[in-house]
Amino acid sequence: MLKKVQTEKILFLDIETAPLIYNYNEMDSEGKKLFESKTRFMQKDDKSFEEIYSERGSIYAEFGKIVCISVGFVTVTSTGRQIRMKSFYHDDEETLLKQFSSLLGEHYNSPNSILCGHNAKEFDFPYICRRMLINGLELPETLNIAGKKPWEINHLDTMELWKFGDFKAYTSLALLCHVFNIPTPKDDISGADVARVYYEEQGLERIKVYCEKDVVALIQLFLKMRGDSLVEESEIHYS
Repeated sequence: MLKKVQTEKILFLDIETAPLIYNYNEMDSEGKKLFESKTRFMQKDDKSFEEIYSERGSIYAEFGKIVCISVGFVTVTSTGRQIRMKSFYHDDEETLLKQFSSLLGEHYNSPNSILCGHNAKEFDFPYICRRMLINGLELPETLNIAGKKPWEINHLDTMELWKFGDFKAYTSLALLCHVFNIPTPKDDISGADVARVYYEEQGLERIKVYCEKDVVALIQLFLKMRGDSLVEESEIHYS
């Protein structure tokens, strides 16, 4: 099935998120109450809500925000294929969401356009939609799945593709790159470091670089799953 998909029509993406409020103790009492209600089943004797917030505050769209969306395009040239990257990153979430929405509206708004991510159906796509609504923005057609039948939704998810109907486990992008022998550059941060780098170092540029590398890994994994060769490092163009 993947061989029938035109890679040039796919927008590959990844997002990085941070909590709206860095420190749990700086939240107002109502925010704390609502967070504790949302995560009450995770609370254990040896883990406080403050620790849970530190670990998971950024992954809930009600308590977090998007600080970077990186997208990748595969283009075919006379000499082969290239990967080209573009990123939207800003302290003002509404600004980057408007920029990303504009890209979708201009280039990925047709019935043949496809969005692809890793675990994106469970995380990236719904997170973007929720944060757009919270910011008072209209959902782009490619993200607005309300009322659509499953076969009308042009979203691909490499983690879902890897499951083959087995819904028991999460498989990370890093693990799949390892088993498929896809070279991934060692970075100095991981997803767990994003909030700290964002708030303590004001390191948006550093976060952008990390996010783009994940999108490149995603594209290479998708190509492997299709049975295609990898794009040469010299043909990968970062933003």
